[in-house]
Amino acid sequence: MSEARVGLVIEDDQDIRELVRTVLTQAGFDVTVAGSGSEGVKAARILNPDVITLDLGLPDIDGFEVSRQIREFSDAYIVMLTARAEELDTLIGLESGADDYLTKPFRPRELRARIAAMMRRPRSVPDAGESAPVSDRPADAVSDSGNGHYSHNGLELSYASRSVSVDGQELNLTRTEFELLYALLEAGRTVRTKSDLVRRLRDEDYDVGSYISEADERSVEVHMGNLRKKLGDSPQQPRWLQTVRGVGYRLAPGGR
Repeated sequence: MSEARVGLVIEDDQDIRELVRTVLTQAGFDVTVAGSGSEGVKAARILNPDVITLDLGLPDIDGFEVSRQIREFSDAYIVMLTARAEELDTLIGLESGADDYLTKPFRPRELRARIAAMMRRPRSVPDAGESAPVSDRPADAVSDSGNGHYSHNGLELSYASRSVSVDGQELNLTRTEFELLYALLEAGRTVRTKSDLVRRLRDEDYDVGSYISEADERSVEVHMGNLRKKLGDSPQQPRWLQTVRGVGYRLAPGGR
């Protein structure tokens, strides 16, 4: 029997807390709840949850700071729940380490669908001998015999160990950032549109007609911006991540 997945709900509103607890429980999670930011950080450290839902307006520490603190020791998926509809709050939330966000009031079905898509992405190291998908191997990134190891301009990515290094220095990426970087390395010089990348994060292999909003595409921009900062990449003279204005992203040419 597989080990139960762990969910953590950090929310001070009791009604919403119980609603989210119910959604996660029905999705098969063993759920713990916390009513404040400090409680939530402590619980995340102890439980090592798979997914965290995080209220932005907590009574002691705001959700931005809670997310930053949790990101120091956890790679859990973080879904930020906010009553604020302003784009700036959304961007700050994603920049603080959240993987996704929903604006209150939200539909329980949508929350469950977002979490289900996240959980389809690998969290831990695959079994020995398991390899990453081998389709569309890029010409500009070197793949190690189809086992999901890429090398490009001093960057090394291993799908098996979920690790990334630049010039020998290991980087600490969120799982969302890792997935985006892997998608670009896999595609090589082929442009990946923002919609493509949204679908990739939702684990949709092709366009199934699901709605993709401007906010969804903007969230990809924020995650790519965070990734670029961690890589130390320059938007003007990119070593790895090249923006194709108005379209999306592709891998920068080799030899830099």
